[in-house]
Amino acid sequence: MNPSVDTRTSPEYRALRFNSVDECISVVNQIASSADAGNLVATGNWTPGQIMTHLANWINYAYEGFPIAPPPFFVRWILRLRFRKILGEGMPRGVRIPRVEGGTVGMEDIVTDEAARRLLTALERLKSDENARFDSPAFGAMSHSDRIALNLRHAELHLSFLKY
Repeated sequence: MNPSVDTRTSPEYRALRFNSVDECISVVNQIASSADAGNLVATGNWTPGQIMTHLANWINYAYEGFPIAPPPFFVRWILRLRFRKILGEGMPRGVRIPRVEGGTVGMEDIVTDEAARRLLTALERLKSDENARFDSPAFGAMSHSDRIALNLRHAELHLSFLKY
């Protein structure tokens, strides 16, 4: 892992595309197996533990509450305009949340197998019929299928920095 990687332009990034939560679960299991075999490599600025706890936490925030306030109205308006493009094409790399230390929240640097377990649990929750009680601070209210798609785009973004 190189902490000076510009994740917006890194050639070590490989595109992933998940069409279902089950496809994402399969990749997380492959990542965990690769880590157990000593073959997992992180090519971005975060450890595998940070990546997977970040993804798990952001899934769970919809059920338990978000730790950050919504951005100003005009930013939410712009993000809402871009929502369908993000769901269709994916999330941009290297984006940081303004006025949030470290540019985001919810990433714990824990061992890979525990982080994978947390992410798998969160993905199963996302797949379930449990109602999300909290709207996205950035995108507002969304359907369950849009929430799944947004979380899959988020997982594609971050898991793409892991070679397994």
